[in-house]
Amino acid sequence: MPGHILVLDPAPAMQALLAHNLAGAGYRVSCAVDARGALALLAADPPDVLLLEWDLPDASGIALLRQLRQDGVLCDLPIIMVSARDSEQDKVLALDSGADDYLCKPAGPREMLARVHALLRRRAPAVLRTATAATLCLDPHTRRVTAGKVPVNLGRVEFKLLHFLMDHPGRVHSRAQLLDQVWGHAAYLDERTVDAHVGRLRHALQPGGCGHRIETVRGSGYRYLALDALDTAVCA
Repeated sequence: MPGHILVLDPAPAMQALLAHNLAGAGYRVSCAVDARGALALLAADPPDVLLLEWDLPDASGIALLRQLRQDGVLCDLPIIMVSARDSEQDKVLALDSGADDYLCKPAGPREMLARVHALLRRRAPAVLRTATAATLCLDPHTRRVTAGKVPVNLGRVEFKLLHFLMDHPGRVHSRAQLLDQVWGHAAYLDERTVDAHVGRLRHALQPGGCGHRIETVRGSGYRYLALDALDTAVCA
């Protein structure tokens, strides 16, 4: 799966190793040693994935991660936090701050490439479902959601959750599956996280009469209810 990867790591040996393995797998690789350099590269040539080291000489990787998630252009950039910090608390902090995955150093090249490949696969453009003006519509390009004729303001995670569920109408997904598909690595977060975000999503959709479209299947998980044939039309 070809793509452009930005490696942000201040350690020359680690940066060279990551870049070598990525290039050997067919990826185009750019490198930066600090947050300032990375931001310049991100503006000039946005990558498909950012490998972000936690400890940077001019900033915290967590601070940069949060900055990118607030950026109107780069907020959806797939990011893998790479760090020697291996505590559960650090992993949860990175994921809660917006990382799509967490890679502990030292990591083998096969694991690193597998995580990059899996993240690109999850982020590949999907066929989205739309509906008439009386129901629910999600536009992945403008990141706009309307329930009925009511604009819906969703957080980043709720948008990704709705995006995924709408792309698989009628299919039941377990909490573990949703964690893996939406958050990126189910092992680091409690499954109750899914319940909390589903609750927020339903609350946001309720004013437009679409909260019930996210259905709980007892003992199994959640699914998106496509109520009519128009829900299977493809967004232009």
